[in-house]
Amino acid sequence: MNTHSYSHDDYLNAKAWPFVEAAKMLAHIKNKQAKGTFKSPALLATGYGPSGLPHIGTFGEVFRTTMVMQAFKCLAPDIEVKLICFSDDMDGFRKVPTNLPNQDMLKEHLNKPLTQVPDPFETHDSFGAHNNAMLCKFLDEFEFDYDFKSSTDVYAAGKFDAALLKVLEKHEDICNIVKPTLGEERRATYSPFLPVCPDSGHVLQVPVIATDVAASTITYKREDGVEVTTEVTGGKVKLQWKADWAMRWFALDVDYEMSGKDLIDSVNIGGKICRALGGIPPVNLMYEHFVDENGAKISKSKGNGLTIEEWLTYADKDSLAFFMFPNPQRAKKLFLGVIPKMVDDYDAFVGKLEGQTPAEQLENPAWHLNNGNTDIAPLPFSFNMLLNLTSVAATPDETTVWGFINNYRPDVTADNAPRLAALVRGALKYYADTIAATKTYRTPEGQEIEALKDVVTLLNSLTGNEAAEDIQTEFYTVGKKYYDKKELRNWFALLYECLFGFSQGPRLGSFVKIYGTAATVELVEAALVR
Repeated sequence: MNTHSYSHDDYLNAKAWPFVEAAKMLAHIKNKQAKGTFKSPALLATGYGPSGLPHIGTFGEVFRTTMVMQAFKCLAPDIEVKLICFSDDMDGFRKVPTNLPNQDMLKEHLNKPLTQVPDPFETHDSFGAHNNAMLCKFLDEFEFDYDFKSSTDVYAAGKFDAALLKVLEKHEDICNIVKPTLGEERRATYSPFLPVCPDSGHVLQVPVIATDVAASTITYKREDGVEVTTEVTGGKVKLQWKADWAMRWFALDVDYEMSGKDLIDSVNIGGKICRALGGIPPVNLMYEHFVDENGAKISKSKGNGLTIEEWLTYADKDSLAFFMFPNPQRAKKLFLGVIPKMVDDYDAFVGKLEGQTPAEQLENPAWHLNNGNTDIAPLPFSFNMLLNLTSVAATPDETTVWGFINNYRPDVTADNAPRLAALVRGALKYYADTIAATKTYRTPEGQEIEALKDVVTLLNSLTGNEAAEDIQTEFYTVGKKYYDKKELRNWFALLYECLFGFSQGPRLGSFVKIYGTAATVELVEAALVR
């Protein structure tokens, strides 16, 4: 495998989006350095609202931010950098997601902080803790370098107190920023502060009727009309989320944070609030959301789309990361059908690395997904080929599939090719869950029967020493006897539908080499009998 060293100019001139974002972040930091306001380390952040189970979009934000952090390390190796994954687990539990157990129990705890809602799965101290643990498990599985922060812990420990006092001082300014964006009813009662009721534990959405900067307190009116005065420090209040987001930027001195395009207005408001507090808003990338097969935005509460566990049941981490990587500002459909293509497209980029120049490698997704490591090799077999082997084998037995693999590559084993071994298991599961029930075999008619007989003759003439491409060429030769050049696509569709039960399939030359000539003859003869 060829290896390259990269110059600073290579990184500066790279057009891959992580480098573009990293350059923006570096310019932001240089501006702060010039003003004497930069505090090391440079800080990237992601936010997660654990009101529902973490989904693949939540993971995607951390993954993409990690890509920017890696690129930043290349551009500015002398600047320490860190990623914080922040969970807004002090938010009030306003709605019970429909995809959770123990619905009635959860309804009893509405409006409490998520870390005070019992875990419906009964595995953690709270629903917030359960979802936080799930997120960290996924991030750890991908070996991301991050620090996890809990809003509940940070508020309660007083780490936001100085920033909260600044919010209290700028209370009127912040209200004037936010109120024009609200409806008439909310405008009349808006305050950035949400008191936490000491009796019910609820995060209250009530009018704040007075502020006292000297005493560090607010006074609010409960729903029963009683006026209550409370300090804004020590976890006795939390902030409305737009103000909360801006306060976090200010308190932690965040330099970079991306967010979904549905939050454009919120980012603008947050930036104004951050400046009102005396801070500099971070660089922001607005990304498009993942959507399900029907084009609907993936929702934690609906549970539509794919989960991380589901993807990893069928394929590997590399394919999931590859799905996340290209053009974050373009919406992507996320459903089971995209998985095989992602596995094989990722491997295609891996295969290109060796022959690429340094500049080309920096544009290759595989370079970014492997943190600059180019000493990697693609799979010896495509995922699409594994699916076709499982399809014709019609068995859940891994041994049968490995028999076909070793017919062609006896040197490849589950021990020396663990990624392939995992994908064999994934292909068997994917076939059983998504493909088996959709198989519809075509019965050949007329000249189609004669064409398939010629395929049998072709296969029986092979010595076993032919290359896959030579066998592929012979299939073209047979097809040209029965189809015009423009109709050869129909010839291969006939073969796929007769042999596999689908309109698309593998390159037949490669398939014959792996599956075996005699076994392929049996497939064709079975189609003729049919």
